[in-house]
Amino acid sequence: MGKKSRNRANNTTTTTVTLDPADLVDVGPREPCPCGSGKRFKQCHGREQAQAADTFVVRPFEGLPSECDLIAFREIVPAGTAELTLAGEHKGKTVNLVTLLPMAMPGLVRDDETIWIGLQTHASSGDPSRDVAHAITAALATEPGNPIQLGDLLKDGPRLQDLIDTSKPITVKVHEGFDYWVGENVDDPTGEVAAGLERANAAAAPTVRLDSVEAAYWTQIGDRRYLRWVLPHAEDTVLDALARLHAAGSSALTEGSRLIGSFRALGVLAPVWELPADAEAADLEKPAAEFAVALDKALATEAALTTEERAARAGLASRQLTIR
Repeated sequence: MGKKSRNRANNTTTTTVTLDPADLVDVGPREPCPCGSGKRFKQCHGREQAQAADTFVVRPFEGLPSECDLIAFREIVPAGTAELTLAGEHKGKTVNLVTLLPMAMPGLVRDDETIWIGLQTHASSGDPSRDVAHAITAALATEPGNPIQLGDLLKDGPRLQDLIDTSKPITVKVHEGFDYWVGENVDDPTGEVAAGLERANAAAAPTVRLDSVEAAYWTQIGDRRYLRWVLPHAEDTVLDALARLHAAGSSALTEGSRLIGSFRALGVLAPVWELPADAEAADLEKPAAEFAVALDKALATEAALTTEERAARAGLASRQLTIR
């Protein structure tokens, strides 16, 4: 379907053609555009897709319940699930966000019609919220028992914030492994499913989410143990607060632990503590809650950083790692 417009300079009439998104799924960038303009797709209607992919959002999950847990699931948690409730046309329908699916597939619709969407997949745009929403939209049009097939992003496609009921909490759960990949009574005559699960589970670092604070994850990597805590505040504000605590000698969580740096991901900061070799997740519940109180106080401090605090801040900033 098209609409006509007149160019007053040369008194010519052109037609703007609007295409069904389904017509664009299998069109290569160098192929003729389906609108019949005679131009290559990338020079015609493909420009919208390129613009959509190039749009970068600093904090893509901002405004969503459990924003920091979603970031952790996308960046650091090996095996986890989070249940979302859709709004709008599909109000009340649930979607399972998972850290990882077999072969890093973007999503699948099981035989029982449940939708599973992977977070740890190759991003096709600068906005992971749009990537996830795009996968959910594709899943809603996928027949049960099939993986989803992603077409190209469209310029006016929805974001996750547009699809889910943000008034409802997102329930997140960390798993010991990837057994959630398979349902009950799976037919596995060759043992390939069991072997694949065994390999995936062996590669997953043990991870536990703390209960006393939000988005803090104990993990063991090799023979070392760490706490990685995704915080919802602006990066500079968190860095200032941590510098105040570090300069005061109060940045450790427990005796024998130390703040070794932080990583930056999706617009927020996640401090990382190295823990004693025998520290379990349960040992950190009370210290983490107490540290949260101290951190809130430091976050609320408006005074300029002292010389010692500025030095501490510089040291912490030099030990930051950006996850892209």
